[in-house]
Amino acid sequence: MELKNTFIHHVYFWLKHPESKEDLQKLVEGLEALATVEEIKMYHIGLPAPTDREVIDNTYSISWLNIFKTSEDHDAYQIHPKHLKFISDCSSLWSKVKVYDSLQH
Repeated sequence: MELKNTFIHHVYFWLKHPESKEDLQKLVEGLEALATVEEIKMYHIGLPAPTDREVIDNTYSISWLNIFKTSEDHDAYQIHPKHLKFISDCSSLWSKVKVYDSLQH
């Protein structure tokens, strides 16, 4: 499947307490609520895969992949009340966040 004319927003979260199943569940529930933002066309909540190669960084706790039709949709998502609520409710759970945004070449 080729994704044409899309904006990809991929976020990686490192939990403050990676051993906490409760914190992981709270973050997943927050992302599932966030997935209802209408600008998000597709999403994926992921755990690190059990792959082991030198180029792989699997130190994160959760990944959050979003696909938007346009960069304007992404921009609207960034200021959406559900996104702001997610940050307010869940930011205490993570120690680090890394974001990779991309457009089709």
